[in-house]
Amino acid sequence: MKDLQALVLTIVRPLVTQPDQVQLEVSESEEFIEYNLTVAPEDIGRIIGKQGRVAKAIRTIVYSVRINGPKKVRLNILDGKE
Repeated sequence: MKDLQALVLTIVRPLVTQPDQVQLEVSESEEFIEYNLTVAPEDIGRIIGKQGRVAKAIRTIVYSVRINGPKKVRLNILDGKE
C-alpha cells in the first residue's frame, strides 16, 4: 500500500504548481481501498486535464497495480476547499 501511495505522489507532484499542498489519505471499506487525493483549488484543473484525460491516465496506472486481497482500488480527486 505504501508503494501505491508513493506512485500516486510521484505522478501528481510534478503536475501541480503547489506540490507542498498535495495530500493523499487512505481509507478502507468492505469493497474498496480508497485513495483520496487533495490538491490546491487552483491545481485541480491540472490534475483533471481537458475532458478528464489526465485523471483518466492517472487512474489507469493506479488501477493496473496488483494488490493482495479481493478489495479494489479507488482514486478520488478532491480540491483543497473546506
